[in-house]
Amino acid sequence: MILIVIKMPVRPDRIDEFRTHADEYARAVNAEEGSLFFEWSRSVEDPNTFVCIEGFRDSEAGASHVATPHAKAAFDWMSDLVAEQPQIIYIDAPEVSGFGPMGEVQPRG
Repeated sequence: MILIVIKMPVRPDRIDEFRTHADEYARAVNAEEGSLFFEWSRSVEDPNTFVCIEGFRDSEAGASHVATPHAKAAFDWMSDLVAEQPQIIYIDAPEVSGFGPMGEVQPRG
């Protein structure tokens, strides 16, 4: 699995536009064959920063993703909406296939 986490600082006056594009983009990415998950969340530390977490089956699926028309279009609109260059963590974890249960927390009652 390829695990990617991106912190994307968005211009405060472009937040609504970003959210609209980000929602459409997430739907498109999640429909890709090699996508395991793709989600946006708003940072609790900075309301102008969005955090993207994405997982792809393998590096081939990740390479296919960045070649899609919707990814190329997203890289373009993102450049107009970011306040600073986004920061990324990219991990190639071939032995992992997705999320697993967290042992420390379980529902009560």
